Amino acid sequence: MQKQKIDGAFSIEDKESLTILYDLIKNEGLSLGTSCGVNIAGAIRLGKKLGPGKTIVTILCDKSDRYNSKMFNKPFLIEKGLPYPDWI
Repeated sequence: MQKQKIDGAFSIEDKESLTILYDLIKNEGLSLGTSCGVNIAGAIRLGKKLGPGKTIVTILCDKSDRYNSKMFNKPFLIEKGLPYPDWI
């Protein structure tokens, strides 16, 4: 197997990821997990960096039910200084 260089990476904060995930649940009916939020945030950043006319592909690899105790736990989110949706 050949080793490949990584072109780049983004550091995604929980706050950015969760905001995207809550928006997708509310507006698109997509209940995705935190790994998906990180992937989507990274794809958005890459799209802004590359500009129009490019295709970006990411894998949405988990759903939110694995994270119920954190993603939808308002006291936990408040304690951590993280956003929470207006519907919890």
